[in-house]
Amino acid sequence: MKPRFGSVLTAMVTPFDRNLEVDYRKAGELARRLVDSGSDGVVVAGTTGESPTLTHEEKVLLFEAVMDAIGDRAYVIAGTGTNSTRASIELTKEAEKIGVHGVMLVVPYYNKPPQDGLYEHFRAIASETSLPVILYNVPGRTSLNMTADTLARLAEIDNIVAVKEASGNLDQVTDIRRKTPEDFDIYSGDDSQTLPILAVGGAGVISVASHVVGRQIKDMISAYLSGEVERAWKLNAELFPVFKAMFITTNPIPVKAALRLTGFDAGDVRPPLIPATEKELAVIQKALTGFGAL
Repeated sequence: MKPRFGSVLTAMVTPFDRNLEVDYRKAGELARRLVDSGSDGVVVAGTTGESPTLTHEEKVLLFEAVMDAIGDRAYVIAGTGTNSTRASIELTKEAEKIGVHGVMLVVPYYNKPPQDGLYEHFRAIASETSLPVILYNVPGRTSLNMTADTLARLAEIDNIVAVKEASGNLDQVTDIRRKTPEDFDIYSGDDSQTLPILAVGGAGVISVASHVVGRQIKDMISAYLSGEVERAWKLNAELFPVFKAMFITTNPIPVKAALRLTGFDAGDVRPPLIPATEKELAVIQKALTGFGAL
């Protein structure tokens, strides 16, 4: 069954100018560049977009800028999840007014709600919007894992349609696939796990590396889904050094460096993040050069 939002969504970085103010014009340019290079859509103001240091107003203006740039030809998914249920509802409502195609809601970070609290958090937000909802499970960032059982309960809610699964646990992904409807889409949240997740019933990837190798990631997924498994794993092996380089330090530090190396300057990261070191830049450049992306 074809995924609702396609097989490759890019978790888009937020471009900043020299003063670390959001560059909305460049955000539109980047969104167009990503769609031209294989992305079926973008996730705006997610973790890769430095959501913790974006204001509510900046997020809304980003949603508008990216919708204006690509909304007529690709999916725009707004990152409206926070660790406050009320704030998430408010931002989701504003995103819906703008006309985005869906929202992504991260597991609440720092609060560490119990599983029933997670269920009520996501249920409450989903009940306040008609938009399709992608949930985002990323224990490494939130310190909390959403279990397959909790996700299965949430998948019964009509407009909760997918999950970005970044637990790194293939057994959990398999359990999610067993317990959710066939049309519930499971996206890999880690580039290097995309192919294994496809093998256990995944739909694609919400990617970081697609900023620089998007078309090749799309080719890998298409090869696997068309039965060219050997070609898919060969592409995955070739892409692997790039996947790993994009996480040599905290995301999105490496991918912003990679974009600059490939000719698109999205600016630096906002504090408390810091730019890539010379040693990290060397690893990133070597991976891109080895793949032929420079």
